[in-house]
Amino acid sequence: MNLKDEFINIYKKNIKRAGSEDLLKWLPTTDFFTAPASAKYHCACEGGLLLHSLNVYKVLNERYFDSETDSAESFAICGLLHDLCKAQFYKLTTRNVKNEVTGVWEKQPFYMIEDSFPYGHGEKSVFLIERFMRLKTSEAMAIRWHMGGFDDSVKGGGFSMSLAFEKFPLAVKLHMADLEASYLREKRTSEVAH
Repeated sequence: MNLKDEFINIYKKNIKRAGSEDLLKWLPTTDFFTAPASAKYHCACEGGLLLHSLNVYKVLNERYFDSETDSAESFAICGLLHDLCKAQFYKLTTRNVKNEVTGVWEKQPFYMIEDSFPYGHGEKSVFLIERFMRLKTSEAMAIRWHMGGFDDSVKGGGFSMSLAFEKFPLAVKLHMADLEASYLREKRTSEVAH
């Protein structure tokens, strides 16, 4: 089974909310399944966003799911869709890089950010998801704050993230799963094994 099929199977098995089918139909109209997860860090390669989304979902379930208090649907929504904001966000282009062996400048492909809808990170994912289906407050908070202290809006101070983490355990769990997937399970790579 390839990564796209794995994603779709997990999505269909766990997410039954009104509008979820329309969201799943919309995804292939974007580059969600082929986009990188970053321009130069984790999963900076074709299909990296898909791989990262699956990794976050898996870490979230393996490490943090409590069958008595957690929802499989919420975990699937948050794990699989937390970085929906990265669809239609990167553009593949080239730049000149000096070959250290030959000393010759060569064109190398790289991803640059081309944000046509600069709405933030987590909040943009929440906005895009809610165009199709309603999120529970805990899901919206988890997706909004999944970047934790790496979120640009946190750098100036404020207590919104702390309050979200205090009130919504799912937000902490998603943040931790995103960190583990990004920094421990994924490598800075330019290719993905399908």
